[in-house]
This record gives sequence, C-alpha cells and structure tokens, in this order.
Amino acid sequence: MKLIIAIIRPERLENVQQALQSVLDEGDNYRLTVQPVEGHGRQHGETEYVRGKAVRARAVNRVEITIGVNDPYVGPAVDAIIRGARTGPDGEVGDGKIFVLPLEDCVRIRTGERGGTAI
Repeated sequence: MKLIIAIIRPERLENVQQALQSVLDEGDNYRLTVQPVEGHGRQHGETEYVRGKAVRARAVNRVEITIGVNDPYVGPAVDAIIRGARTGPDGEVGDGKIFVLPLEDCVRIRTGERGGTAI
C-alpha cells in the first residue's frame, strides 16, 4: 500500500478528480481527502500590488490531495494526477508536486478491517 500526497493548483482539482475516477473508480480502489494548504515552491509566491507597491506573497494557495491506494494502482494514480494537474502541454512552474510514501497499515474504524481491504 502507498500514500500519495499531491499539492496542486486549486483550479485543477476537478480535472484531477475526473482523471482519477477514469482510472481508479472501476474497482473502488481508492479514497480521497482534499484540504486547502498554503506554501511556495520554486515560484516563491506571487507578486501582488498593495497601494501601488509590488509585494511578493510568501505563500500561495494550493490544494493537498491525499490518497491511499494498493500497490497495483500507484502508477495509474500518479499518471492521472499528472494529467489532471499539469497546465498546458509542458506544464508550468507552480503546477505542484506528488509524493509517494509507503503506507504501513490502514484500519477501517467501523469494521476493524486492516490492510489493503480497508482502503
């Protein structure tokens, strides 16, 4: 099992969800959590103008998607996130990042199921 964490542009969330549904919904193989986050990467924030002065914001709004998947679905999930989150054919700075981490265990609270069946 793996935990996929993706930080993406908020306006690309719907595209990412559609891309994930197209490859993962067949077998009901994933669960998705979405939360708003702030931060910066290479772009170091966006320039705004306040009272005529250029001010660089230290953090930009992004969305964090967290997905637990069984191992066979990691590649398709990552590819779907890339397809949905990338702006333009070659992408742009600020499109986001994807982190894939080992997921030691998953427990469904209601039933106590553990492991891949709990996802």
